[in-house]
Amino acid sequence: METKNLAALRKSYEQGELDEQHAAGQPLDQFRHWLEQALAAELPEPNAMTVATVGPDGRPSTRIVLIKDFDERGIVWYTNYASRKGRELEHAPFAALQFHWVELERVVRIEGRVEKVSAEQSDAYYRSRPLDSRLGAWASPQSEVISSRAVLVANAAKAAIQHGLNPDRPPHWGGYRLVPDRWEFWQGRRSRLHDRIRYRPAEGGGWLRERLAP
Repeated sequence: METKNLAALRKSYEQGELDEQHAAGQPLDQFRHWLEQALAAELPEPNAMTVATVGPDGRPSTRIVLIKDFDERGIVWYTNYASRKGRELEHAPFAALQFHWVELERVVRIEGRVEKVSAEQSDAYYRSRPLDSRLGAWASPQSEVISSRAVLVANAAKAAIQHGLNPDRPPHWGGYRLVPDRWEFWQGRRSRLHDRIRYRPAEGGGWLRERLAP
């Protein structure tokens, strides 16, 4: 089967627009509005976001995780602290997030400092997960080399025997919160003249809202 000519692929973005007058005064309000629209549209995994981190060698890496909470303090997700992303965040506690709601022709980019959420918050979320997912947090040495899938299956069975139906949260697993200091909202437009609205901290507090060239 022949590969399509990638250079010839074209799409005209025509679903929406975003200008300074209609963008929310606070980036969190704009994010909430767009996320609610993505949820209402029943997009596939509207809560999926890319997390980008940088290692000690200066090499960036990305992966997809799921947003699990957000408020005025920031954006929260959960993972293995000993994973590659965890090790990189330990080295450089900053990250960039990206949501791509392709069906709505929208992208949200968020940058900022990353901190761990409280143990109490991690415990509460861990308890809310299905049992298989809770045991999986014990079973997977995330980002480490393993010989086969059989290792994971064996680890999960061992965790089930050891921890039973009510496992405690592993000490190496919990939540991160990105505290935003940059937000960007991208709406696709015709002729590649896309709308980009950025929010950054203003002197004296609050947020400065400005348009970026596409």
